[in-house]
Amino acid sequence: MTTSPSELLETYEQQGFLSGVPVLNDGELREATLAFARLEKEFGEDYTQYSLHNVHLEYLWVMGLSKHPRILQVLQAILGPDVILLDSRFICKYPVPAGRTRGDELPYVAWHQDMRYWGIAGGPVLSVWLALDDSLKENGALQVIPGSHCSGMFPHRQAVRPGNMLTVNQEIPEELLHTDQAVLCPLFAGQMSIHDGLLVHASEPNTSRKRRCGFVIRYVPTRAYPIEDPDRPRKFHATVVVCGTDQFKHFSH
Repeated sequence: MTTSPSELLETYEQQGFLSGVPVLNDGELREATLAFARLEKEFGEDYTQYSLHNVHLEYLWVMGLSKHPRILQVLQAILGPDVILLDSRFICKYPVPAGRTRGDELPYVAWHQDMRYWGIAGGPVLSVWLALDDSLKENGALQVIPGSHCSGMFPHRQAVRPGNMLTVNQEIPEELLHTDQAVLCPLFAGQMSIHDGLLVHASEPNTSRKRRCGFVIRYVPTRAYPIEDPDRPRKFHATVVVCGTDQFKHFSH
């Protein structure tokens, strides 16, 4: 990591995200890609698109990705020395099926903030997208609105456009956002982007013939704790201390 921890933290606090951070070398990427291909073969693409949830508890290679030294190095620069893995999920946008044209029914992710779904207080939630495939405009790369994490929580509503991949099918109305300020976060396979839980972000459908697959990992500092919020009823049954120590034990079951 050529950028100093203080520079990473300054950029992250100002912009709410970092992108293009190198993580996996060629050998590590090859191993992860082959391992994921085995899961695709076992479960099928309809399942691996969004349903491989918290499998870091089941597969050592997934836990290894979650604890990769290059990820932890950046996490500690932003969250501090003591960090918990909160949740993980593989997300794949598969290529447009042959004979199918672009349309609103293609899977996309609406403008939203992750904290709308996470009942967490006492510390930030940081989300990692670790790219197993190149993530480009044509296959639906992440878009973010820089600095939007400083504006607090935006109202969310039920999404109007069909195809939203978010489980609760919500979106932030575009009239509340400066979408003209959005930037694309392209990644090469093996790189990661990270963003704050309040950063407004989205992604368009994959209209290419190339898959876009990534491993999404959520982290919190150990001082963070779950709250009872009927609007955010998420439970946390897969937490793991990935670096440092947990003196608070807020997520002990």
